[in-house]
Amino acid sequence: MAISPRLVMRQSQGLIMTPQLQQAIKLLQLSHLDLETYVSEELERNPLLERDERDQNGPAIALPGDDAVPDRDISPMDGPETDLLLSGATVESAAEVLDTDYDNLYDGDSGADIAAHDNVAPGMQSSDWGAVGAGGGSFDGGEYNLEDHATAELSLRDHLLAQLHLSVADPRQRLIGAQLIDAADDAGYMREPLNLIAARVGCAMEEATAVLEIVQGFEPTGVMARDLAECLALQLQERNRLDPMMRVLLENLAMLARHDHDGLMKICGADAEDIAGMIAEIRALNPKPGLAFGGGPAQPVVPDVFVRRAQDGSWMVELNSATLPKVLVNTAYCTRVVRQQIKPADRVFISEQLSNANWLVKSLEQRARTILKVSAELVRQQEGFLTHGVGNLKPLNLRTIADAIEIHESTVSRVTANKYIATPRGIYEMKYFFTAAISATLGGDAHSAESVRHKIKALIDAEPHHKVLSDDKIVDILLKDGVDIARRTVAKYREAMRIPSSVERRRAKRLTA
Repeated sequence: MAISPRLVMRQSQGLIMTPQLQQAIKLLQLSHLDLETYVSEELERNPLLERDERDQNGPAIALPGDDAVPDRDISPMDGPETDLLLSGATVESAAEVLDTDYDNLYDGDSGADIAAHDNVAPGMQSSDWGAVGAGGGSFDGGEYNLEDHATAELSLRDHLLAQLHLSVADPRQRLIGAQLIDAADDAGYMREPLNLIAARVGCAMEEATAVLEIVQGFEPTGVMARDLAECLALQLQERNRLDPMMRVLLENLAMLARHDHDGLMKICGADAEDIAGMIAEIRALNPKPGLAFGGGPAQPVVPDVFVRRAQDGSWMVELNSATLPKVLVNTAYCTRVVRQQIKPADRVFISEQLSNANWLVKSLEQRARTILKVSAELVRQQEGFLTHGVGNLKPLNLRTIADAIEIHESTVSRVTANKYIATPRGIYEMKYFFTAAISATLGGDAHSAESVRHKIKALIDAEPHHKVLSDDKIVDILLKDGVDIARRTVAKYREAMRIPSSVERRRAKRLTA
């Protein structure tokens, strides 16, 4: 048989994800902020979509010319003025009917008019007055808004620049100081090397160092430091506590972090009482002074689901309507456009946009139902946690929820991603309730890993200073409580919670005692 190219027709079946299905899957895993952004983009892209604001702003107001909704019953203003303006009359003809001369309306004075006025304040320019007036007292030509002129939160950069202009008169030093302040992070540390800043500005290293010393004297104390030791040294220097012994301690902060108090006593030449006093002084300092000036208000977590106790003792689960974007399909506009004589390409475009709009509305409804269904099952599985606390948190995986409500496991993973649930015990991410299982002794029910971590932390917090619990001792206590756990697992959980070892805790408690 000769080998030669040829065309062969075959028929086969396969699963292909349509763009609409991909959109529905994408919507499931979006947080409410990302979903709001996505819906806003769709509203701008699709002319047949509109936001449903009837719940927030009352009944919808129909636009002039909308045949689907009568505008005479819900129009915000009625009377001859409305009839005249809706009829297409010009402003001049409307002025004749309303007996109004539009030349007499005040629309703001120009800068030249106010500059020639006798009441102009001394030292003010005509441009300063010209910015005010036409907008009814607004500086941007719009209506006055008190929130726009309220005092904003002062940032660290603005605070330092204000001190720089008051402390330094030399323009060259001000330029160098501004470059140094721009290199500070939110915590107040200067993260860019000083030599790079000096090279960029084009000044000598000595001059940059002199300006840095000036800036380091600004409030809050310890700001513009290059590392933690320098930050603490600036604060101790202000308190007149930066003696040679304290300098040696600051140079060996790594040993302090390891709780190597014996080594610190040898290096500093001090006894345990002196080391304990210096450590107490260091703990009283602020390692991140710049955080006192925020870069903006902290955004609270907005839950997607609310869980509360009903009167009969059961748990009620409801969606947060504030996180659900409400969109509608403007079928009246679509009908009006289709009835007109439009091009075939435009007709195809309108048909596609209508299909996309209907699919988006259905996808949002399906997303809300799926979130509610998964949340209800999650609450049913973790009812012990809601009633008694974290100690009764059950081990749970995605497959358990998926089998209970008969959906795919990947769907549960997408629904619980970036979603928060508000319970009487606080706001938690949905992923928090999915924890690994730790086997129990004597064939009992498995324990949740989160509840075991809670027990370990409770045991360490309650240990006396003269009897510090080792990891092996914690294992023995947990075994008596029915938790079959290994010592390395206890050590892993303890390190994840940033709890020091028993040796380090014993040193710290002996020193404080």
